[in-house]
Amino acid sequence: MSLASLRRAATETVSGLPREFWWLWTSTLVNRLGGFVATFMALYLTLDRGYSASYAGLVAALHGLGGVLSSLGGGVMADRLGRRPTLLVAQASTAVSVALLGFMHHPVAIAAVAFLVGAASNASRPAVQAMMADIVRPEDRVRAFSLNYWAINLGFAVSSMAAGFIAEVSYLAGFLLEAGMTMACAIVVFVKLPESRPVQTAAAAKEEAVGLGTVLRDGRFMSVVGLSFLVALVFQQGSVGLPIAMGEAGFAPADYGMAIAVNGVLIVALQIPVTRFIEHRDPRRLLVISSLLAGYGFGLTAFAGSVGVFALTVCVWTLAEIVNAPTQTGLVVRLSPVHGRGRYQGVYTMSWSVAGLVAPLMSGFVIDRFGAEWLWGLCAAVGTAAALGYGALMRRLPAEEQSVPTKQPEAPASEPMPEQAA
Repeated sequence: MSLASLRRAATETVSGLPREFWWLWTSTLVNRLGGFVATFMALYLTLDRGYSASYAGLVAALHGLGGVLSSLGGGVMADRLGRRPTLLVAQASTAVSVALLGFMHHPVAIAAVAFLVGAASNASRPAVQAMMADIVRPEDRVRAFSLNYWAINLGFAVSSMAAGFIAEVSYLAGFLLEAGMTMACAIVVFVKLPESRPVQTAAAAKEEAVGLGTVLRDGRFMSVVGLSFLVALVFQQGSVGLPIAMGEAGFAPADYGMAIAVNGVLIVALQIPVTRFIEHRDPRRLLVISSLLAGYGFGLTAFAGSVGVFALTVCVWTLAEIVNAPTQTGLVVRLSPVHGRGRYQGVYTMSWSVAGLVAPLMSGFVIDRFGAEWLWGLCAAVGTAAALGYGALMRRLPAEEQSVPTKQPEAPASEPMPEQAA
């Protein structure tokens, strides 16, 4: 492909999206660029503070539990209070709690504040996804979610590399730097992003009231959430089951680092061009294919005997991840009522948080009792089950909703109102 073709493809990928989306995208990128704590938390607790690996695992579990609970709370806040207030509260709380964590020394205090960090950091996700759905036209949503996912992975790749250097200087500096960058995100939200929650009349609010009970009784949507949980269980094995299995097979940590680095490199390199290819294709087919690629990509790990082969299996399930993430998020929006997007996104986000808690327990149990080969076979079976489920559930998707007016009373006077969805 020529340089001109690449330039034209890049221009078409980023064109047509409202300015408010790019401020939200920038906030996501800055937030992820500052994500040092999650990267070196285990090393900080075991090497710097001298705690056991079991205690480090407990802290990680409490961090994840906070995320599970706040997924629902963040979704409710996004619908009741608005997207902008929820983002402000969540990001400011994250900044304060991360800074506080750096000064904690007692094990109980560290565990308690880690729980708060997990809760605060995860509370913003439903609001971000709901705001994107509000301000981006339906036909552009897959592209928008894909660009946001690309920013998440680009930021994570850079912060992961930087975390090692920062940790050598000062762990406390890492906590404070993440807190500062997260607070910068909160300021961006406050200054540049007006409220996007759709306007709802009193009569319509009474007729279309959406509570968590409404979401949980939505059988089709909850089936999609269940399938999302299955897919998330498979993807989690890249950071849980794979390093354990490679270690037991005699590979060094550096070997795992080389293999898993392929994941980040491919996402940064391929997310945008792959999105151009899948943007207007059938989401049912995309989710079926991505589920199979995820399951059998990990399934092939059973036959890996070298770092190169491990890296090839990572390529397979990374392609599944690139396709699955924006397609599935777009499907959640499509199945959500306009005035319940926050709650629906919250329940969807919770499926990934719960998978993050269950996956370590599942992989450890299966590897210890039956061996790593059974774990990879189970991944293939779970991926197949998810593919069959998506195929059965998505035969008649609802039509895309029409755009609705947005509630924007809190926009700064110097900022124009967000563009209406076409």
